[in-house]
Amino acid sequence: METKIQELRKSQKLSQADLADALGVTRQTIISLEKGRYTASLELAFKIARYFGKSIEEIFIYKEEE
Repeated sequence: METKIQELRKSQKLSQADLADALGVTRQTIISLEKGRYTASLELAFKIARYFGKSIEEIFIYKEEE
């Protein structure tokens, strides 16, 4: 799953550690989300969306495998 987390984080001049602290997760979680190695839980997806003032669909891009 692709995300716009890195783009949004950089636009607000946040480090990965800053965002992790704000969301109550580790920096490694943010790194994994940005690189597409980890899919956020629904709860975390809502936290991220609320933090950036966006909808989940604006941040997480789901692409079905063909």
